[in-house]
Amino acid sequence: MTDITRGDVARGAGLAGFARAGALIEALAQPLFIWLFGLATYGLYVVLWGAINFVSNLVDLSMTSALQRIVPAADSNEAAHAAVKLALFVSILPAAFIAGLVSLNAEAVAALVSAAPEDRATLPQAIRLFAWALPLWTFVEVATSAARARRAFGPEIRLRIFWEQIARILFALLFFAAGFRNIGLMAAHLASLALTAALCVPLLGRYYDLRLILSARIGGGMARLLLGTGLALLPANLSRRLLIDAPPVILNLMLPGTRGAVAAGLFEIARKISTVPLVVRQAFQYVMAPLSSAQARADRAAIGPLYRFASRVSTALVVPLAGLLVFAGADILSVYRPEAAAALPLLYVLVTARAAEAVVGPATPIVEMTGHRILPLVNSLAGVALWAALAAWLVPGMGALGMAFAVGAATIAVAYAATLELRLSDNLTPFDRKLFFGLAVALAGVGLMALAENWTRGPLRFALVLALWMATSWSALRLGLQRADREALGGFARWMRLV
Repeated sequence: MTDITRGDVARGAGLAGFARAGALIEALAQPLFIWLFGLATYGLYVVLWGAINFVSNLVDLSMTSALQRIVPAADSNEAAHAAVKLALFVSILPAAFIAGLVSLNAEAVAALVSAAPEDRATLPQAIRLFAWALPLWTFVEVATSAARARRAFGPEIRLRIFWEQIARILFALLFFAAGFRNIGLMAAHLASLALTAALCVPLLGRYYDLRLILSARIGGGMARLLLGTGLALLPANLSRRLLIDAPPVILNLMLPGTRGAVAAGLFEIARKISTVPLVVRQAFQYVMAPLSSAQARADRAAIGPLYRFASRVSTALVVPLAGLLVFAGADILSVYRPEAAAALPLLYVLVTARAAEAVVGPATPIVEMTGHRILPLVNSLAGVALWAALAAWLVPGMGALGMAFAVGAATIAVAYAATLELRLSDNLTPFDRKLFFGLAVALAGVGLMALAENWTRGPLRFALVLALWMATSWSALRLGLQRADREALGGFARWMRLV
């Protein structure tokens, strides 16, 4: 096997980062959706989408993660195609069955959901329609993960940024103009998913032979390997998704009526903005998962330099970006409807947690992909237990802010548990002199942003914080990375004059 270099990681992370930048467009679209449909209706949409997303991760039996392990290691092209065929089969059929069941029982499901009075009458219709997002989204997730398993990180750029996110905005404007106020956002999301799912078919055809997928024989050995791998990863994946999808649903169930819908909307505003720095970390997670799996089979010790490289870059980029989001948070929320300003304290908590998580880099996917099957489950269950305990304690009195503290604490706990385990089991650590130096530079820049936020007002404050963010990011990259790290960043490093 050809050795995997820092350049491979950097190129893959750059492409995956662009693909995950759909989260940035979604964050920018959020104010538009709230202006068009209202905070309570947006909160209701968040609750329904969170439930669908979690169920999708349940019914796919972690095929998206299992393909990252099985396809790169397949001993023949037909075996790789058989793995994709089985993954599609076992995930989409139950998703379609559940969607039909929910659609037929929409009235009963609607009775469980807190909604504003103006949304209550159309809620069953919204559930009946939106349930079919489940099989569409499941197909999109499995198809794009199959492409990533071929180490093809770029194709998601068009699908997840343009066709999914931009199409959703256009459909939302169309449905709003047509007078669909209560179900327009759900209908727009469903339409954009249908378009994305249709485009996933030629994506699969680019990296696999579609006829071979249909005709490939799924042997008993492949079925046991794929399903066994997926089921082993499923509890950890579900536990991790709980921290993403469940908080707005739990807020909606714990708080009655309009209060529950608004709390879910406020939490999602803060969570969506806090995912902006997560894009950097997720880019390295997406790349390091299949690369770690492949590298571990050839030379387990070679993962260490790649791990430290990813952690140094993640720290240098994410910590200054977190400072920007915190100290320009009021300016960011000013583009929303006025009631969204209540999300600012939640934003502080969630962004700080993401910055702390970024320092240890892609520890979690490395643990998952290097054969430690029990450890991801232990970490995730511990994180969920911490989240559930804190949520039960804090949410009744603090509402959405209590949920933010619970999620932030659990997020940090899971990331640092994986870091400790890699140190003990494989003597791998993200920490070195350069990382700490880059972190010190980044924190110094964040401190200057705090001073600018306190000493200035209005547009001058935002402009100064923005300038400090750019200067801090450049300094952290220049001083916190080794020369080989900067050279691995290729054209980006030359454009930024880092080398």
